[in-house]
Amino acid sequence: MRKVALRGLLARKTRLALTALAVALGVTLIAGTYVFTDTINSSFDRIFAASYAQTDAVVTPDDEVTAAQFGQTESIPSSVADRIRTLPQVASVGGSVFDQEATILDRKGDPVSSGAPNFVASIQQDRRFESFDVLEGRLPRRADEVALDRSTAERKGFEVGGTVDIVAKEPRRTYRLVGLVGVAGVDSYGGAAVALMTLPEAQRITGKAGRFDEIAIAAKDGTSPSALRDAVRAAVPDRRYDVRTGQEEARDQTETIKDNLSFLPTALLAFAGISLFVGAFIIFNTFSITVTQRAREFALLRTLGASRGQVLRSVLTEGLALGALGSAVGLLLGIGVAKLLKALFYAVGFDLPSQGTVLETRTIVVSLVVGVLVTLLASLAPALRATRVPPVAALREGVALPESRSSRLAFPAAVVLTSIGIVLLVVALVAVDDATTGLSLAGAGAAATFLGVGLMSPKLVGPIAAVVGRVFGSGVTARLARENSVRQPGRTAATAAALMIGVALVSFASIFAASAKETVSGFIDRGLAGDAVIQHQNGFDPFSGAVADRVARVRGVETLSGFRFAQVRLDGEDEDVTGVDPRTVTRVYNVTSGGDVISGLGDAEVAVSRDFAKDRGLQAGDALTVRTPRRSQLRLRVAGTFEDKADLLGDLVLPDATVARDVGVANDSYVFLRYAPGTDTAATKRAVARVLDRAFPQTEVLTASEFKDEQAGQIDQLLGMIYALLALAIIVSLFGIVNTLALSITERTRELGMLRAIGTSRRQVKAMIRKESVIIAVIGGVLGLAVGVVLSIVFTQAIDEIVLHVPGISLVLLLALSALAGVLAAALPARRAARLNVLEALAHE
Repeated sequence: MRKVALRGLLARKTRLALTALAVALGVTLIAGTYVFTDTINSSFDRIFAASYAQTDAVVTPDDEVTAAQFGQTESIPSSVADRIRTLPQVASVGGSVFDQEATILDRKGDPVSSGAPNFVASIQQDRRFESFDVLEGRLPRRADEVALDRSTAERKGFEVGGTVDIVAKEPRRTYRLVGLVGVAGVDSYGGAAVALMTLPEAQRITGKAGRFDEIAIAAKDGTSPSALRDAVRAAVPDRRYDVRTGQEEARDQTETIKDNLSFLPTALLAFAGISLFVGAFIIFNTFSITVTQRAREFALLRTLGASRGQVLRSVLTEGLALGALGSAVGLLLGIGVAKLLKALFYAVGFDLPSQGTVLETRTIVVSLVVGVLVTLLASLAPALRATRVPPVAALREGVALPESRSSRLAFPAAVVLTSIGIVLLVVALVAVDDATTGLSLAGAGAAATFLGVGLMSPKLVGPIAAVVGRVFGSGVTARLARENSVRQPGRTAATAAALMIGVALVSFASIFAASAKETVSGFIDRGLAGDAVIQHQNGFDPFSGAVADRVARVRGVETLSGFRFAQVRLDGEDEDVTGVDPRTVTRVYNVTSGGDVISGLGDAEVAVSRDFAKDRGLQAGDALTVRTPRRSQLRLRVAGTFEDKADLLGDLVLPDATVARDVGVANDSYVFLRYAPGTDTAATKRAVARVLDRAFPQTEVLTASEFKDEQAGQIDQLLGMIYALLALAIIVSLFGIVNTLALSITERTRELGMLRAIGTSRRQVKAMIRKESVIIAVIGGVLGLAVGVVLSIVFTQAIDEIVLHVPGISLVLLLALSALAGVLAAALPARRAARLNVLEALAHE
């Protein structure tokens, strides 16, 4: 039976290639994701291992008590280093700065990267601790000199001997480029841009005079790294600082990078799962069609003595071979996809390190196992149908497979499955707090919904095909195409279902993005009471608090107020904090209610949102104790409650002076401006822009309209990435249409020969196949749009404040693109059908 199965595969080479390719494309993204992330993690591991190779112990700020989320980390006073130097186990101590608050400017004055971070790093006074290798030139020796990582220099056209402008907490300053550096054999520090300068200068421009971001320690001969670590920990018992060996610090840095990038494999694997899910529909449909076409063959095998089990194993062997072939091809393609992913990230400003290609055993096993299992599961139902072919069917021509009991229960099961899917989605969005559990339930709910609609769709094929068919008129080719599409509604539905999934997800993403933009626009309209907004050019990084001081001196600026975002720990959980200037905030920002509470905030007072106060049973006058990077305990008095429909203030609002002093965040994320009455707003905006360009060019000033457009642009950028990843699922579904049409042409060979014999032209045959393909594609598009709209309604209703907005033009365009996809998918099958030899087709069995 194995020979029979393999002979059956090789006899249908087109089906073999198309079906295997559907499996391969899904496996490709799985393999590519693992290879890509494993290569990055391995590269970072080597970078950090090399960076701490000569370091026996390290003191760093404790991760749990720093506000790293908003680019702020609490530094270490030099007195800690002085205390460590006195220990008898210590041979050398070196303090350094490695700060993310800087912006390196290109030769046009723009930030060198819109995505990857910029760092200011200090050279080590003791060379044994230096992690950077000089690749060209030398290290800085004076305050006006700098070295850059070679990747940034080459990408932006910097040359040794030229100049580089850098801005941090201090205004823009020009440095002479004296060297290019790398680390652990790569030209960049994990894709980040690094400016290396002398320690005093690095401390000055980052506002860390007399402080370090890290203290490296070397042990005296005879002292082990662990013994040194324990001695330093005893001398520095402050909970705000971590003490580790060099190897432990390298591992911790690597794990931190993995955690920070953990969203990446999760997102990519989710899209890979979508592609495999679509591929499963194609595999199921392909095997269903071929099992039907080979009914007499299976009956003949039964007549010759083959058991049901042997027929089952025969079909499953075909599935196993297809799955293995597709998975192997997908694994090989995945290595190339990993390189494409690196190039994609480089194009958007993330030059992630990649030393060689890492192909773990896990990648091979997972890719092969997942591909084979999906193929076997998708082919199981058709294989079971093949066992029900009675031996007597070998004596009859045109035998049809008997209807199973399960097929009669398909529609009720579809309704139940769809309902379960929607319930799971609602539970995931409303009742689950854990992100991982919520995503798992949401994925299961979406899969159940798609399966349910897929099972339900045969009942919808006829009505939709009738409506779509009218668009083509009442000609012969249109009527034949319409009748062919409804001849086997289950087959048409399964083919359309593959495209339905892609269209549903694209339409859901479009609606959700449009709703998000509409919501953000409403937030800005409700909240912004001023004339302009200052923000970082990338739209999210904080910037120096000195920006507000400079802009306040511009003629025409009447009032300005900055917003600072940080986090504190309350009852073991992170809580968002917004720092504002109580004297000015309500002049530039509209608070729905409780503005007087915020404007009256005093030192050590906090205003809490109404919902937060209700959840925790707080009222004015109560005490609230939080933990901050600079204070193990900060006791605050609740001044009152507020409500912010614009949703920018968060749950806790503190005076900005308190946030700077006790939380350690002195940088603003936004500064809102109000101009004096009668001021020429355009001229004032230009004056503000000139001040920013001279001193802090990493920032920009926007009108309310520009601010809304910029926020919408960020959403569109994310939407573009989602479209690019979903394109793989769409491509897979198109292969499904091609496959179905190709198999259908084989099945209808004699019929097509008859049509040609009675005068149908080749052009008419091509038109019939194209129209049939378009009908199938539009059925998938219509079902996909319907599911996408339902999913959007469920998601938007479950999320507070978001406003549902359906972009009608975009959805119509998506349906038109579905029809175009049908035309493209029909190209090869239509050509093949038109070229059939009439006599041979009439003699075909």
